[in-house]
Amino acid sequence: MRTVYSSASRIAVAAAFSALSAPAFAQQASVPATTLADPAPADGDVVTIYGDRLQTEPGAFSVVTREEIAEVAANHPAEILNTVPGVNVQMNSGQELLVAIRSPVLPAGAGQGSFLILENGVPTRAAGFGNVNALFELHHETAAAIEVVRGPASVRYGSNAVHGLLNFIDPEPGAQTGQTLTLSANSLQRARADATANFTTNGIDSWVGLSVMDDAGWRDASGVDQQKLTWRSKWQGETWNAVATLAAVNLNQETAGFIQGPEAYKNDSITTTNPNPEAYRDAWAARANVRFETDIGRDSLIITPFGTVQRMTFIQHFLPDQSTEKNGHDQLGVMARYEFGPDNVRWSIGGDFQVADGYLSEVQTRPSFGGVNPLNPTFPQGVHYDYDVETWTTGLYAEVDWDFAPGWSLLAGLRGEAHQWDYTTNVAPGTRGRFRVAPSRTDEFELLTPKVGVAYTGLEDVVLYANYARGERAPQTSDQYRLQNLQTIQRLNVETLDSYEAGARGVFAGIDYDVAVYQMNKDNFFFRDSDGLNVPDGKTSHLGVEASLSGALGEIAGGDLEWNASAAWSDQQYDFNRNVAVAAEDIVDGNEIDTAPEWLADAGLSWVGSNLSLGLSAEYVGEYFTNAANTATYDGHLIGHLRGAWRFSDALEAFAIVRNITDERYADRADFAQGQDRYFPGEPLNLTMGVRIQN
Repeated sequence: MRTVYSSASRIAVAAAFSALSAPAFAQQASVPATTLADPAPADGDVVTIYGDRLQTEPGAFSVVTREEIAEVAANHPAEILNTVPGVNVQMNSGQELLVAIRSPVLPAGAGQGSFLILENGVPTRAAGFGNVNALFELHHETAAAIEVVRGPASVRYGSNAVHGLLNFIDPEPGAQTGQTLTLSANSLQRARADATANFTTNGIDSWVGLSVMDDAGWRDASGVDQQKLTWRSKWQGETWNAVATLAAVNLNQETAGFIQGPEAYKNDSITTTNPNPEAYRDAWAARANVRFETDIGRDSLIITPFGTVQRMTFIQHFLPDQSTEKNGHDQLGVMARYEFGPDNVRWSIGGDFQVADGYLSEVQTRPSFGGVNPLNPTFPQGVHYDYDVETWTTGLYAEVDWDFAPGWSLLAGLRGEAHQWDYTTNVAPGTRGRFRVAPSRTDEFELLTPKVGVAYTGLEDVVLYANYARGERAPQTSDQYRLQNLQTIQRLNVETLDSYEAGARGVFAGIDYDVAVYQMNKDNFFFRDSDGLNVPDGKTSHLGVEASLSGALGEIAGGDLEWNASAAWSDQQYDFNRNVAVAAEDIVDGNEIDTAPEWLADAGLSWVGSNLSLGLSAEYVGEYFTNAANTATYDGHLIGHLRGAWRFSDALEAFAIVRNITDERYADRADFAQGQDRYFPGEPLNLTMGVRIQN
């Protein structure tokens, strides 16, 4: 183990010290006491605390409530997140996934760095060390709410909050009492248990959540074992309050690879096969943080130290060389925010600091293959990359929320951020086949992200808003240092996205609605083409409309009938021409971005009686191109789900979920690479049955 990993012990000690010292710290300051509000998952209060979102704030966001999370009983984050307009999470194999929020579905470094993932408002990974599969590290099964911000996020958050953010909010200790246990089994050989407990010890409120899943896999050699644990404790002192969070996740997965061939997902004899039975993914992560909060007169101060440890090993089954990658990073940081000013002019100033040590190695164990000259193959056997990176990130911001006229408010802010990457290669620099190793060096990146929006609340039951925001991200360390032979050795440019947005949300004729229109332009887009080659300087444009609606149809047959629907239309295009002299894939200005469906939609109908509840839902993914040259397509799909539950008492409920009720043959992900159509097939018709017990 290299010395660069030694920060893991420093983080563990610091996090444990913070958690253990929180009760004493909560008693020591000499300023007036404050009270942390308890989240109410069914309304907007929960995101006021950790997501810093208000219903009157300019900008589009959605909140998935505790009730919705329990009803869907998602085995995979995509099953709950795809109910949000403008969101398209593709399930791959097991717990693998790719995310889109007002964007195409983004793999590789673009997928790692375009979406900020938070847990109770705290980043789950260090900037530069993202993971396209990072959502499996979050405890969505027991969350109190999930906040989804569409488009560049607040200036309170920095690099990676480009296309949006996902904030997973855990239950607040002391907000509820009792214990819950949910057990379920699935016809696709999947079993799951989720348990939560609330208790108080020596005046300290605590909440703990545990989720365990054993999935044998419906495709060959595709089993998944996963465990998640979250523990939160809350202290209320005379002057300071504190909430400490410890979270851990472990994943051991056999991975099924792409099936290949035109519309192969429609062939029952192929969909259950696994072309890559040797593929696997082993990963674990642990996080700790303590949120300290106090009032200073009318003002408030919040300080949150945090730490993260993460490790992962997997076979890159989606690339021709199928190399084994090992990566990990240790992170230690602190976030601070001071809020002050009169009620009509509230200021927030704050900053955060993060330091992280990370590593990555990529080794091809298979013999050399490909390439015209066997002495210089495209994919040579042996070590491709082996490097360490130390990073420092500092961010400062200021934001004002000004009620400048009756019914009118202005939200404006500016954030500055500085990154330093210290990179050390453990193998000799040079180029072998497709792989280029850069000499050791230091790189620096600077980000400046403004945001300004206005909201009008002078009309009854409606909020109107207009908003401009810039999102930026420093390159992922894998973007910057895992180079390919066609790339030059240089510091990459900061990716920048400018977003213009207008929207309305409110109630009309008993219908809750939320509508948004946006236009976004992105520069220095770093992505990977269908030949697996990196493109470091792309440009794209994104135009779209999103809408969500819900309402009640009244009482029918002794129960309440309600409905909901969401839809998103987008036109997403490349705004540059690719130099085809050095690549096989043409990219022409005006081409549609691949894996960016024009239409996404979700709809549901629910009936709730005194003991019985029923729900029917459908999700639609429209046609999309699967390569940047716009020569290969996927037709899209429509799938439906049926849910039912019977409440025996307040303490016992049985439920059943039928997914893909029409047994549709579809692809969770359709792709085109190395001249081949390839797919991750969607799950066939399947049944989940379970019970919920609480006291």
